[in-house]
Amino acid sequence: MCGIVGAIAQRDVAEILLEGLRRLEYRGYDSAGLAVVDAEGHMTRLVDAEGHMTLVI
Repeated sequence: MCGIVGAIAQRDVAEILLEGLRRLEYRGYDSAGLAVVDAEGHMTRLVDAEGHMTLVI
């Protein structure tokens, strides 16, 4: 089973997304990822890892 977190804001949402991932941690440690897109549609961050979500941080 997967859990997905998303956020839309005028400010940097990376910390909000990381907190959301932390709250989903109880679901297991298969993999985790983080993608952040700016207002122009450019990807500013892309991180993914298999295993525990702390590998993403």
